[in-house]
Amino acid sequence: MKQKTLTLLPINRRQWLCSASALGLLVSQGGHAQTSGSAKAASGSAIASVAQIVDMSPEQQDVSRDLLVGTRAAWQDFNAKGGLRGRPVQHVALETDGSQAALVAAWKTVRADANCVALAGCAGNSVALGLLDLQRKAGSDNPLAHVAPWLQSADVVLDDATFPVFADRHAQIEHAVTALSVAGVREVGVVYASRAAQTGNRAELERISQGLKLQLQTIPTANTVEQTAQTLGPKTPSMLLFIGGTPELAQFLQGMKKQGGQRFVVALADVNLQTLAQLGSMGRNASVVVTQAVPMVTAGLPVVRAYRDALARYYDEPPTPLGLAGFIAGHYTAQVLASLDTAPTRQNVLAAFQRRNTMDVGGFQVQYDKNKRSGYFVTQSMLASDGRVVG
Repeated sequence: MKQKTLTLLPINRRQWLCSASALGLLVSQGGHAQTSGSAKAASGSAIASVAQIVDMSPEQQDVSRDLLVGTRAAWQDFNAKGGLRGRPVQHVALETDGSQAALVAAWKTVRADANCVALAGCAGNSVALGLLDLQRKAGSDNPLAHVAPWLQSADVVLDDATFPVFADRHAQIEHAVTALSVAGVREVGVVYASRAAQTGNRAELERISQGLKLQLQTIPTANTVEQTAQTLGPKTPSMLLFIGGTPELAQFLQGMKKQGGQRFVVALADVNLQTLAQLGSMGRNASVVVTQAVPMVTAGLPVVRAYRDALARYYDEPPTPLGLAGFIAGHYTAQVLASLDTAPTRQNVLAAFQRRNTMDVGGFQVQYDKNKRSGYFVTQSMLASDGRVVG
């Protein structure tokens, strides 16, 4: 894979939505690399590089783009404050088109770079899963630490080089369903955007709901999610749980505009509320609540304040939960690098992460359990029917 260095220019979400058409066009073909390692306080050549592989396919680009911007901002912030031993850490981003071939090419490029000591903040879920598989097949052949990936799938066996810090879909489903039960909801309609979404989540959703005595009504899937929305009737619960991404939910809400009655839709963290709001899919008869695996972007935590400050400095961007996730991924990686007694290498960086030390990333706690996962923090934000993002 041929790499090229691009100048990082501020770009706002509306410009990106127009240029990418949000639901249809690829941001990049195959894979290419972008770098963001220049620093004001840190100087000289980069002491090491950290790579981020992101899926810019139509289904995942809204998730990947925000994670990428947040991670870039983290490394720019870290380097501006002195970097690692006074030298910058180079952030290298490789965009893929969602294909297996592009992912393999990006991974091989990263592995061939002797200066690259870790992967961090890789997105979306298919990329995170694919990297887990590629690293497992490579075995002990010079593995890279795979740090804070956007790994939403819960039923995966982790290897000893993958370090998830964000809540998976099952943790988010449990949070969402429990919140509904506490609020007095007794029946929920469930919409699966795809067969894969149903296969991967139905059993866990049913298990959690049975324990809460919450009745589920699975909405039959039509040819498209928009057509599925148009099948909703008077007997359909007013509270819906949607399992799918931003493009699918946008289409579902488009179909709901033609339906009567007020409904509330609960979705998971793969849905980007800010993108959804700007797509204009919301009708006055719907509000959307989305789980998120990071604190509110309005919270007073140090990491949130640092994220908002860095975003204001480097990008014409509103803060988003996914952007904050990218920022946390970058700063968590930087803190582990800073804990080393010697210059970072692929081997000592992996060893440092494998210790799985509890770490406070500006108020966001990284604390691994016996299953080698740390991500169990979940909260929620809402897109109101008038288009306001609350939370």
